[in-house]
Amino acid sequence: MRGRGGARGNRTPSAPWSRLKPVDLDPLDSMGLPSKGDSRLLDFKTQETYYTKIVERYMTFCSDAGERNELLRRFASLDISSNGNVALPAKPATSGIPSPDPNLHSASPATIPSNTKGLSDVLSALRKLREGIVASKRADDFAIQVYLFCIRLSVLVKHPESYHPAILHLLQRIQPLQSMTSVEKSEVVSYLVLDTACRRNNLAEAFTIRYKYRLRDARVDGVLDALAHDNYIEFNRLKKRVDGHKAKLLEYAEEGMRKHLLKCFGRAYLSVDLNFLEICADSKWANLTAEDGVGWELDGGKVVIRKVKAR
Repeated sequence: MRGRGGARGNRTPSAPWSRLKPVDLDPLDSMGLPSKGDSRLLDFKTQETYYTKIVERYMTFCSDAGERNELLRRFASLDISSNGNVALPAKPATSGIPSPDPNLHSASPATIPSNTKGLSDVLSALRKLREGIVASKRADDFAIQVYLFCIRLSVLVKHPESYHPAILHLLQRIQPLQSMTSVEKSEVVSYLVLDTACRRNNLAEAFTIRYKYRLRDARVDGVLDALAHDNYIEFNRLKKRVDGHKAKLLEYAEEGMRKHLLKCFGRAYLSVDLNFLEICADSKWANLTAEDGVGWELDGGKVVIRKVKAR
């Protein structure tokens, strides 16, 4: 009895458990937010390893998209809600990461299409990494690289909740301790100036920031001048000449500028050639009526703005 009991006691009851598959945990999800009590990202080495994984995931997202147009479409389909957990990236030369082209949009973790999940994971992971860098008071070349990567991507997907605090921390906390190159500093300051002028609609503060950081950028100056004079024609011309990141910031002011242009047409013309109107507004007639609320009449190739009442 003792022998049989002993044999039974030595038998390993692990046969049923061995059939269970180990949990396949996403390396980006394995880390928690430092603000929620996870302290692993306070370690410098862990931060660097985690950043490498983020870069790999981002590169995978870009290569999976294949063609440029599909990549832009996936960026545009990402809709980040105002309370979405994110932060953003894109470091061309320094980190070897290709910077996606101009036109892109924003993303809410709850409503993310499957083909943009890779990007949403990157954004969430970057927020965690950024929190770790802030909490560990890190200010070196690595911190600058992460913040530039984060700022560039968040600008492309138009998520100010991520890029605006990141820009402020980079300029106010990291820059005094570890200088960026003149090109990097100019880039970041230009984003802050354009965001202040176009999204926050505060031209006075935008001019103050430009003066404070001694920004020398003719195209940024031209945009500020166009906004100050409500010159949509010049604004639109510059939007087509700046790089993709700045063009995304200019989009915040585009609708208001175009509506001001249309009001000017309404006050100055009785009728106008359709082609001339579409060129000036940089928009087709169907879009002007559907999106901008234009209620004028289309008569062949002419747009009738106001009719002269017979006396």
